[in-house]
Parts: sequence; structure tokens; C-alpha cells
Amino acid sequence: MEGDIRTLEDVERFRPDARGRLASASEDEIRRGATADVYFIKTLAILSRLGLAGTPVTAEIFASREGLLCGVDECLELLRGRGLEVESLDEGERFSARETVMRITGPYEAFGVYETALLGILSSASGWATAAREIKDAAGPLPVICFGSRHVHPAVASVMERAAVVGGFDGASNILAARLLGRDPTGTIPHACVLIAGDTVRVARAYDEVVPAGEPRTVLVDTFHDEAEEALRVAEALGPRLSAVRLDTPQERGGVTADLVREVRARLDQAGFPHVRIFVSGGLTPARVAELREAGAGGFGVGSYVAAAKPIEMTLDLKEVAGRPLAKRGRIPGRSATERLKRQPV
Repeated sequence: MEGDIRTLEDVERFRPDARGRLASASEDEIRRGATADVYFIKTLAILSRLGLAGTPVTAEIFASREGLLCGVDECLELLRGRGLEVESLDEGERFSARETVMRITGPYEAFGVYETALLGILSSASGWATAAREIKDAAGPLPVICFGSRHVHPAVASVMERAAVVGGFDGASNILAARLLGRDPTGTIPHACVLIAGDTVRVARAYDEVVPAGEPRTVLVDTFHDEAEEALRVAEALGPRLSAVRLDTPQERGGVTADLVREVRARLDQAGFPHVRIFVSGGLTPARVAELREAGAGGFGVGSYVAAAKPIEMTLDLKEVAGRPLAKRGRIPGRSATERLKRQPV
């Protein structure tokens, strides 16, 4: 396709203007091959010179450690319409260490330049989804919303929050991520809103007036005053319309502890507001989620644990060349024995 980067001459001509743009790659640049490692372009140049660029091959991608697979849908979109046969585990499916998660069969020139992108997509998204699953397992039936966009570059924020939902989260605060999933974005209010307005109850009343009738009212209660007292003030102001209070106490004040959650829960119950849940956010890990759940928390907003998850290293190996089992030293030639891969539409 015109504009694709497939030769060394294409690389030389590719001179994007660095002014007036973000450093992140656009979807068009990814599809064209601009994010590929240059050695794959050199490979195509060499194979073209030898008349071998169209050699039929079978490639397999495997993971360095166990996890939850994510990014399959994006990979399929990248490979669509290129005359390839693709098999893989499904999006959101668990895999074990060194298990083959995807197999691609077809002319090498049809997908070789995308090795960098394919591995990057699966590596990052699977790392995020796996971390999200760890959190969700700790939360059990309680809702968990992804608040991770502020911890990553905006170019991949929607990818990360989508991966969190694939991993089991119940919602995403990132607008693009939620919409790509066919959902409404979910979120509360930041401290900035309360600081500017000057009073939590004032904000709570305005919040109740501006959000749609069916949207839950969750109000932050740790900005100015004691969390338990502020929770009661807000509950009294909104009554049955208040869905939850949010605790996000900073580490400078000890963070959100199990004792704090127990106190707020008890005071709300005693005052006649058992319907008001306690939503907790701020530096949560699976261990803290489990502890706070036991103390009476009713939901969680998690960002940094997912956003900072270590990518799951993915490796692509050729296993067949021109119909013959073949592999580099240390790898077993031929297709891996697995019955878990499913033929995917591309």
C-alpha cells in the first residue's frame, strides 16, 4: 500500500515533522510500519534481493510467564486482509509460561514487519490484564473501576484501561476506553472540585443536580474534614440518592486503613445510612484490597497497580519455513503441540 514502510528507501524517505505533534504513534503510522524495529525492514530487503520475501512460514508467539491474554483483537485488526491464517487463544484467556498464545501462517512479507507491534501489543496488554485480574480476585464480587490513565502516556491510556476490563474490572474512567468497550465511562470527582468549591456538601448537592438521574452519586469525603464526619454530612444532605462515599486519604495522613473503613461503615450504619457504600481508592494492591474488603469497603478504584504492571515478555519464533519444520537452536522445529488455539477471522 502506498506510504507503507517496507524497504530501506521507504525508511530513508520517512521524515515525520516533529513540530506540532505528540511523540506517540498514530494508528496510521503503526499500520504503515513506522513503529517497526528497522532490522525487520532490512530483513525484507535481504529476502527480496534473494527472491524469498514471499516464502510461506509458520510463526508462533509464546509468553515468558503465566498470565491473562489481552491484545488479541488489536493484533487481528493489524493482520486483517493480508492473506494470513491466524490461530490464537481468546482475549481474556489464561495461559501458562512458554505456552503458544498465537500462530501465524502465510507469506513472511505479509506480516514480518509487524513483529515489533504484535509483541508489544500482547506484552503490554497482557501485563495490564493480568494485574487487573489479581486485583479483581482480591475484590471478589465488589466493583472495581480502573483509574490508571494518569499513570501512563495518554497514547496508551485507553489500551491500558481496556485491558483492565478484559482482566475483570467492572468499568473504566477513561472515556475512550469505555466507549471502545461499548460502555459508559465511570468516575467520581477529584479533590480539585472540592477545593475550588470550598465545601464537600456544596459539591455533593451540585453533583446531584448535574449528573443524569440514573448515575450513582459517589462523593469524595476526605478533602477538608474528618472522613467519618464528612461522610455523615454528605449522607444527610443527599439521603437515599447517595450511592457511596469515596475515601482517598493521602499517605501523608496514613492512607485509607482498615480501621478507618470500619469506623466510617459503623457511623453510617448507626446514622441510618446502611445503603451508602464505601468506595476506596489510592495506591491499592491485591493485599490491601482484600484487607479493606474484609473491613467493609464496598468498591475500589485502582490505577497504579495495573498501570505499573510489568509487561509479559512475548517471543515470536519461526517454526516452519516453506512447509518444512525449522527453528533456531534451542527451539523445537515444527508446530507446537496444542489444542487450545482457535482459528481467528482475519
